[in-house]
Amino acid sequence: MAEYYKKLPLSESEILELKAGDQIYLTGKVYTGRDAAHKRLVEALESGKELPFEINKSTLYYVGPCPAKPGEIIGSCGPTTSYRMDDYTPALLDKGLQIMIGKGRRSSQVIKSMIENKSVYLAAIGGAGALIKNSIKSAKIIAYEDLGTEAVRELIVENFPAIVAIDTRGNSLYANTKKGDSKC
Repeated sequence: MAEYYKKLPLSESEILELKAGDQIYLTGKVYTGRDAAHKRLVEALESGKELPFEINKSTLYYVGPCPAKPGEIIGSCGPTTSYRMDDYTPALLDKGLQIMIGKGRRSSQVIKSMIENKSVYLAAIGGAGALIKNSIKSAKIIAYEDLGTEAVRELIVENFPAIVAIDTRGNSLYANTKKGDSKC
């Protein structure tokens, strides 16, 4: 397993070299979105509207950050369970979404779409939200402010830590988990 320090967005060759189990530290622009935001993003696509950010070659982090304390950029910022976005994810992958960050397994439909679209899924460490927030250098709401913590944010990150959970070939860290294990 390899360790990478990468600037976003990644080139196609950089995406293709990643393998399940690799450790990666990302620097650059990352967008946030959870269930409600995903629903709105896909509804916008279906109605022919523009998305609030350029989805092609983007990175989407499944998180609803805690409010920032005075003097902080953002509050605790740990990943949410990714399978809740699975119904919406293929449509975003088809529009060029390059990287997803969350925790837990993904559906076979999402994995198939990842392979077709040469995308990767990264796992951030659940329970480490206070640590992860230290890699976030700026945060601003760019869409769906009415969703509160689930609003879409643009984050600028530096050395954001993650593990390649599913690579562009569909290899998955979750492939060896026993049936009946939690999806989280």
